Amino acid sequence: MLRPRNRSWPLGRRILISIGPLLLLAACVDSTIQQVKKPGVAINDADAVVILARRHENAKETEAGFTECVEHRLAEIGGTLKVHPRNTFVDAMFPWFEPGTAPVTTDALPRLLDNPGVRNQIALTGVRYVVWLDGSTERVDSGGTMSCALSPAGGGCLGFGWWEDAADYEATIWDLTTASTTGMVSADVSGTSYMPALVIPIPLIARTQAAACRGLAKQLAQFLGGTPEEAIGSE
Repeated sequence: MLRPRNRSWPLGRRILISIGPLLLLAACVDSTIQQVKKPGVAINDADAVVILARRHENAKETEAGFTECVEHRLAEIGGTLKVHPRNTFVDAMFPWFEPGTAPVTTDALPRLLDNPGVRNQIALTGVRYVVWLDGSTERVDSGGTMSCALSPAGGGCLGFGWWEDAADYEATIWDLTTASTTGMVSADVSGTSYMPALVIPIPLIARTQAAACRGLAKQLAQFLGGTPEEAIGSE
């Protein structure tokens, strides 16, 4: 009489089969990028642009890492567009672009430019356009449960978690020569991340802020440098 063959599989294979459907999940990101540009605005390739974070007393400040990302990304894809380092500009213009003295609206620009030496100092930097970044990335929702335990035989986690981040940013472009706003670019990005765990947690992260940075920099490159979309490439 033949006995049935033991078909028990190794633990690692059983775990892989169990967690396989969870690995089919992919972090998803939805992006909406908009651009508003005043008609008749001509951008001169000889003029430089600087990226600054707008600061409000009662609002969350735009992350320094996001400002750096937009600055570096714009310098990479902007072609002949000159991107002036923001720290160098703020230091050269001290104290006029410090948090307590920087103009909040273009209505305050004429008063700023009337201060002795301000126009000359701006001319020395070569900066004509100031891009003010405003916004932040925030956690808007989350859910799921997960528990982890240790024992003499080993340890592990079991459960499933998810969270949703929203990255909302706006870039307002000021022309220091005409003391006016030339346009605006906005990025509204939401992303959902997942973390399934069957022994080992596996994070599937939605790069929401990175997507907002790429989208905003791409639109700014087209706005300021006139760089065609095919030259920039898809994001």
